[in-house]
Amino acid sequence: MKPLFRLMTELSSRKWISRMTGSFAKSGWSRHLIARFAKAYGIRVEDAEKALGEYRTLNEFFTRRLKPHLRPLDADPDALLSPVDSLITGMGPIQSGTMMNVKGQDYTVEELLNRSPRTVNYRNGFFFVLYLSPTDYHRIHSPVTGTIVEKEHVKGKVYPVNDFGLTHMKRVLSRNERLVTYIDHEYGEIAVVKVGALNVSSIRYVEPLPDKLERGGELAYFEFGSTVVLLTENGIFEPRSDLAVGVKVKVGEALGKLKSK
Repeated sequence: MKPLFRLMTELSSRKWISRMTGSFAKSGWSRHLIARFAKAYGIRVEDAEKALGEYRTLNEFFTRRLKPHLRPLDADPDALLSPVDSLITGMGPIQSGTMMNVKGQDYTVEELLNRSPRTVNYRNGFFFVLYLSPTDYHRIHSPVTGTIVEKEHVKGKVYPVNDFGLTHMKRVLSRNERLVTYIDHEYGEIAVVKVGALNVSSIRYVEPLPDKLERGGELAYFEFGSTVVLLTENGIFEPRSDLAVGVKVKVGEALGKLKSK
């Protein structure tokens, strides 16, 4: 059956389908589904910035902000913060430009970063693959205080990035549409790669997007769930010893410690 599911996914992973889904989610009709959607996915509606009835569309609810102070930032100024509420689906040292064994597949940083000249900075760094389910809060925050030195929009497919997609589709993280942000900080550089997926009608930066980011400040958001791949430059990061694939993390939680080379 797996080849059949793979073929069905290939046929359905077209941007026009995601655009149709996105158009409906932004329509006034979609507001009638908000309560049902929240209940189906077990979303903590009491954490939302506004009451459920105040959201005019399903998309507004997808991209909701949370009440202040629900995501406190780790107190250590050298901590690399989680940019999202998510499940860790891959993590580890980058070995000579390769991210090893992400759901059984290897990815090259060169592919992920669309053959950017900056690839050399990450050949022996560290990576996290952070998956956002429909249940999760969908806003993306800056993991560090730093300056945006480059942004790139990489066109691509919209394959699902859930467990099935990552396991059975060919290297979806480097084939899907991506929004890449490079941030220079005290100890070097990080790349925040926002990966689109089926039914993600768009990935958007916050407006106005400042050149200078504060740790924990808003950076972007997904319209529905997707994945963030976080890369650290060579030799500047030590991960928390208790983190592993399958662990859930929240915005502002320390993923490990940044250090001088």
